Amino acid sequence: MFVAACARQAEPKSGVAHPFVDTVLAPFVALLPFSMTLPRRRADSLYSDIFLPEETQAIRREVRAFCDAVLAPVAHRLNTTPEAKENFPHEIMAAMAKAGIYEIPFAKDVGGRGLAYPTLATLTVLEELAYYSPSLASALYDGQAILVGKTLDRAPEHLRSRYLPQLIRGEFVGCFATSEPEASTDLSVASMQTTATKVPGGYRVNGVKRWITNSPVGDRILVLCKTGETLTMLLADMHDPGISVSAPDQKMGNHVQLTADVTFDNVFVADDHVVGAKEGSGLRTAIGALVQGRMGIGAVGVAMAQAAFDFATDYMSRRKVFGKELARMQHWQYKFAEYAIQLETARSLYQKAAIRFDKEGGADIEAAMCKVVGSRLACDMARDAIQVCGAYGFVKTLSGPGTHFPLESIYRDAKIGEIYEGANEIQTWVIARHVFGREYTG
Repeated sequence: MFVAACARQAEPKSGVAHPFVDTVLAPFVALLPFSMTLPRRRADSLYSDIFLPEETQAIRREVRAFCDAVLAPVAHRLNTTPEAKENFPHEIMAAMAKAGIYEIPFAKDVGGRGLAYPTLATLTVLEELAYYSPSLASALYDGQAILVGKTLDRAPEHLRSRYLPQLIRGEFVGCFATSEPEASTDLSVASMQTTATKVPGGYRVNGVKRWITNSPVGDRILVLCKTGETLTMLLADMHDPGISVSAPDQKMGNHVQLTADVTFDNVFVADDHVVGAKEGSGLRTAIGALVQGRMGIGAVGVAMAQAAFDFATDYMSRRKVFGKELARMQHWQYKFAEYAIQLETARSLYQKAAIRFDKEGGADIEAAMCKVVGSRLACDMARDAIQVCGAYGFVKTLSGPGTHFPLESIYRDAKIGEIYEGANEIQTWVIARHVFGREYTG
């Protein structure tokens, strides 16, 4: 039944199968056990895409079919296997590229889809990927397509036209390096310690970047550096002499998202690899991608919350306590009705942020709001889902029957959303600044 469902979801409303169904999904679908079942996606009955453009609805159908076939069978392994360089899912990244998923955010002139609402479609992709594996969505799409891809999309044309088509084809793993041991949320010149010193023909880069996604397996790196009294973004080759990467960090969650320290020891970067309008435009360049990244975290938070909601409500409808199903208990009815409202709110908020960005080129306040709301909801929903499911929420694998359970990893993965790409406290301050003005908030 699961295989048939994948095939149905992969068809657009016309009934004509997407090309990637036969070329990419078929080898994965053929390996799936016919007994495999998943909780009912309650968003399909509680939530409507009625306001979304047809192109976005088609992207959701397309990417959901890919995720059901490719990610669902391996999600537990992805979400529970500790960080190691050899565990990076190169095969899934290649499948995503072959399926055209990296085409979605970009214009046709670099090999993209040329969509009318590319940001909206991109965040929809993130929600679908993160429903099964939030850390994969963060590493392979938020990090690769948004932070690296959207920065390159605004790079000088000789860099954009060279590297964006390669990224879309999945030919390199990219890294976005702004954070340092003493600088993360605060990306001021005073805090930044990595320097780029001008030399004939380019720059010599020295310093250490920390928490750099994909760096243990990276090929290209966008690095924010101090250039005198300003910041500049440079594009470097991670295979060049002087660049070294530590072993992957061992984190509480988000295991697919490999992070590590990257050390630059007198690394040469040519003048023509300045990313941005000019030297000194690095902070503006970085913030431009981070705004979209914050929207992405909101979408990933919605996905985690939805996955936890689906598992818990399915469990509550079947599990009996004192002779009646948990779903008959009014406390849990009210609790999950409230979560249904919050899911609708969080999803609508990230979609509004995306549409405004696509139409107007900016959505700072909505980006801050959807990051706070989505990441907070993921944490709250995971906690209460575990509570109502009891031991079945707390367990990772039930060894007797060999059954895997998802809530443990969702709970671990959710917390980082409140922290990275601008802590929620900073996002709240951004919102307050819009409310009261800089004269009060600074």
